[in-house]
Amino acid sequence: MELILKETIDTLGEVGDVVRVKPGYGRNYLLPQGKALLATKSNLAVLTKQQAAIDARRAEQRGQAEKLAASIAAVTVTIAQRTGEDNKLYGSVTSADIVAGLAAQGVEVDKKKLLLDEPIKTLGSHTVIYKAGYQVTAEVKVEVVAQEEDAASAPADNQTAA
Repeated sequence: MELILKETIDTLGEVGDVVRVKPGYGRNYLLPQGKALLATKSNLAVLTKQQAAIDARRAEQRGQAEKLAASIAAVTVTIAQRTGEDNKLYGSVTSADIVAGLAAQGVEVDKKKLLLDEPIKTLGSHTVIYKAGYQVTAEVKVEVVAQEEDAASAPADNQTAA
């Protein structure tokens, strides 16, 4: 079954692409969800007329993805974690921690596009890939450091004991 994509689907293609899919996938998911149209002669004719607008929109979105990738590559995320003996982390650094660190530096990203296979469990420098879209990726530099003990928490403990 041939369909024209109305929106970008990572596993199939981008907006305006003519793709061949299994009939069940097209009939039961893509067409009812409004993600695609049948590739009929009339729909293909409409697609050729709209191709310039689609290409311009793709170029703009790719430019935005490249701009986001450049802003991600320009920053280093420093995350302080509690450590025990031998500088082992009590917890781990997850993608949510990295997204929060980027947001603190003014870079808003989608947590789902951060490719972190497993949480970071060691101190030091790490590199995590961010998939910005349109075949644009960026490397997020993550620096995990030992958390400094709060001097303010020690007197508070002494005051409650007294």
